[in-house]
Amino acid sequence: MRCWISRRAIAGLLAVGTVIAACSGGGTTHQATAAATGAPAEAVFTVATPHVPGTPTRYDKVQIRRYGNPSASRVLVLAPGTFGGAADFDIVGPYLGAHVPNLQVWTEMRREGALEDNSMMLRGLAGTATPQQVFDYYIGWISNPKISPHYQPLSNSATAYAQQWGLATAMNDLHAVITQARDGGRRKVILGGHSLGGMEAAIYPAWDFGGRAGYRDLAGIMCIDGCASAPGISVSLAAAQASVEQLSTKGPWLDLLGIGLPWVAGALGEVSALAAYKQPDALSVLQGFKLLPSYFRPAVPVTNEAGLGYGFDAATSPKFLALMHIHSGHLAATGNPRGWVNDGPTPIQNLAQAFSREPLSALDWYYPARLTIDAGAARSLVPTPATNWLGLRISHLAEVDLPLYAFQTSLGGTADAVERGAHSYQQRSKIPSVQVVSHLELGHLDPLLAAPAKNPFLQTVVPWLNSALR
Repeated sequence: MRCWISRRAIAGLLAVGTVIAACSGGGTTHQATAAATGAPAEAVFTVATPHVPGTPTRYDKVQIRRYGNPSASRVLVLAPGTFGGAADFDIVGPYLGAHVPNLQVWTEMRREGALEDNSMMLRGLAGTATPQQVFDYYIGWISNPKISPHYQPLSNSATAYAQQWGLATAMNDLHAVITQARDGGRRKVILGGHSLGGMEAAIYPAWDFGGRAGYRDLAGIMCIDGCASAPGISVSLAAAQASVEQLSTKGPWLDLLGIGLPWVAGALGEVSALAAYKQPDALSVLQGFKLLPSYFRPAVPVTNEAGLGYGFDAATSPKFLALMHIHSGHLAATGNPRGWVNDGPTPIQNLAQAFSREPLSALDWYYPARLTIDAGAARSLVPTPATNWLGLRISHLAEVDLPLYAFQTSLGGTADAVERGAHSYQQRSKIPSVQVVSHLELGHLDPLLAAPAKNPFLQTVVPWLNSALR
């Protein structure tokens, strides 16, 4: 693996909940949910964020997708996980906006989302380009240089400024979003997140924003398969310095697949989701791609839906991609090409819908490696030599007095990491109550994508939100 952060290191961070990363069978799309409940249509808008030195000013912003009534006086802000984006919440966002009274839901697309070229994805969704044309534009040209025009990846040298896009940048960007959500104190705000976003939701209350503690902006904390960690797990100053130093030679982006193309994991997931969404029963557009990793290649011809399911379902997807796993179903026993059979909590149609969404996609094509470095150092929520050197302003842990909800799956629940971290957070602060819900039979993405009737996250978080927002 060429990625300077090994798969084993990533897995270790996932296990402690720091970077845990985005219909038939009972699925419910957000459009159907909205129609059934009368929820208002969603909206997309931009929030200006503080300038990061060296960054082109056009990237000093984040984008938000809002679900629910824009006049609601209560706001749930949701941050995505590692390699995740705003559309990760494309199922749960409208559901919560419709089932929690007087609530609107804001889902964040981090600033790096503005680096993506979604032009051909938008054409595919609009029906002016076929899934094969979309695949060729983003992926097919890698093995066939005759394809033109095609996607032009960003170089490490042209995006070196993103070496600064760490946790301090993420916290300041979230602060701008929460400030706008609060509307001068006229609205109550709960901060939540999935995976790394859950870690951000836990860190924000203890962060110092120019002398003001983050918890003073909030009414509660929601951690979905990622949260704080128990004390005793820390990153040394030397390790933090070495990791940051390597960014100057390895580049600013985390390479999930380890093939030297950090953007390709996001593009591959989004393109395959689009094909499954638009042409579910056609032969998989990935089937003939010679460079497709073997772990994404079924032994028989499959449909677009089945190819997507094969790549994401925990039964067939490789273990090192656990941060992308769902429990959906299996390949059909017959057929040419083989289809997909839903028999798990997450219908493959839900994944296809959310992961093909544009603008503000569910996948982060360019994910800043500095954010992973900083999150690893900040996970215990206390200052250390490493956090001080990295510029992480964690100084208000003992004052945090917000109710906390945490949900853990098979990934975040490794060694009960999320649960132990949530209770440790309470013991070291003034948090009045902690509710932890554990479902180790679920994959990391199931709480976001499962059919609502089969989703224990939605079934438990709705009453918690109603209580926390009183």
